[in-house]
Amino acid sequence: MAGAAAGGLHPFVAVAFVEPAPVGERFGKRHWPLHVTLLRFDMAPEAAREAVSGALGVFEPPSVTVGHDADFGYRGRVRVSLVEPDTALQSLHDRIRVAVAAAGGRIHSPQHTGGGFRPHITVQESRRVARGDRLVLGSVSLVDMAPAGDSDWRLPVAEWAARSGQETAG
Repeated sequence: MAGAAAGGLHPFVAVAFVEPAPVGERFGKRHWPLHVTLLRFDMAPEAAREAVSGALGVFEPPSVTVGHDADFGYRGRVRVSLVEPDTALQSLHDRIRVAVAAAGGRIHSPQHTGGGFRPHITVQESRRVARGDRLVLGSVSLVDMAPAGDSDWRLPVAEWAARSGQETAG
């Protein structure tokens, strides 16, 4: 991963997992647990953890409703279940986005952030959520998108619990 090494940046994503994804347990890039992506960005590892931690503090867990399905990605090849607009979820996204930008992180797809944020849960083969499901997003995780430089794997490196703001580190 030449770009990360050259600039000291590393790929991360902040997510709210719907399925369990313990800190320190890696998974393949095509085998994500169900989740809502809050922000995808590049940043130095310690700065990423500090930015997300500082953005979260103590937060109330968003309680969201699953909406209709949509097709995302190149030529609409990625099936997703949209999450209905929710002010608490939007606030989490905005807080992380502002903190990462202020700390010099490079945000991926800025057109899909802020007012363009469309929270969703990607359908994973037979695993999916259903329209009308109510989900409580009780924590936010920081996921390393290329642990040890290997982009075939994903690794949750920290998790912050709602209400307590306590971090679980791997």
